[in-house]
Amino acid sequence: MIELKDELLSKYTTFRTGGPAKRLVQPETAAELAELVKSLKENNEEYIVIGNGSNLLISDKGYNGTVIFIGEKLGEIKVQGSTIYAGAGAMLSAVARAARDNSLAGFEFASGIPGSVGGAVFMNAGAYGGEICQVTEYVDVLMDGELKRLDAAEMQFSYRHSVAMEKEMIILGFCIKLQSGNRDEITEKMSELNKKRVEKQPLEYPSAGSTFKRPEGYFAGKLIQDSGLAGYRVGGAMVSPKHCGFVINYENATADDIYRLMQDVTRIVEEKFGVTLEPEVRLIGDFS
Repeated sequence: MIELKDELLSKYTTFRTGGPAKRLVQPETAAELAELVKSLKENNEEYIVIGNGSNLLISDKGYNGTVIFIGEKLGEIKVQGSTIYAGAGAMLSAVARAARDNSLAGFEFASGIPGSVGGAVFMNAGAYGGEICQVTEYVDVLMDGELKRLDAAEMQFSYRHSVAMEKEMIILGFCIKLQSGNRDEITEKMSELNKKRVEKQPLEYPSAGSTFKRPEGYFAGKLIQDSGLAGYRVGGAMVSPKHCGFVINYENATADDIYRLMQDVTRIVEEKFGVTLEPEVRLIGDFS
């Protein structure tokens, strides 16, 4: 188990912002993780769990507790027939490559999502018409101090949501079921989706992907664009002119810059269209 004090969390988020964690711990096995969580609970210590940090905005003040970092040590990938098991620390792109290499189709949609399995299951991540829930067979979790296996129905998946958001539950890994496919066709589809991403998304800047959830009946990016907010800036944070659904760290933005910009966008869109945007990005720490 690796343990660091006062570790800057900007190193662990794709926004590249965030202050220090009082303590950051990286467990190397599920047993170590279970023991760590048990100890933290017994001592009434605050903790959060993070993976690739691709959907997080962490306060500039940091986090006054323990950050549990689920990294590659908990990222095994095993292929068996038409199923793939991947640990929470595995990157979705690596799972997609494993599927391709074994001629398994159905996970191409996730090949460009810049997140890890744990976070993707936690929020039922999706892209290009695909969602994690569509391929999930079961999920291994740490809950109530025990290692448990929940089937997809028990995860109560919905749009950018799972039951893990409501319960004290840590994702340890998942099993997905795919279909046999043609490796060249799978490769081509992944390349095509990657090309779309590069063309339409501001991948050259740090961001957390889509900043806001899709409001029912609307597209967040279009509402923001139609509100005249393309290129809108607060400090070093900007609404990407390339894709208004993305808030980007344009120029050494602080977490506070990004947060204030998100607040402005929410207010202006509501004033113009009467639609309340909800953040897709999770806010961690004190933004007051």
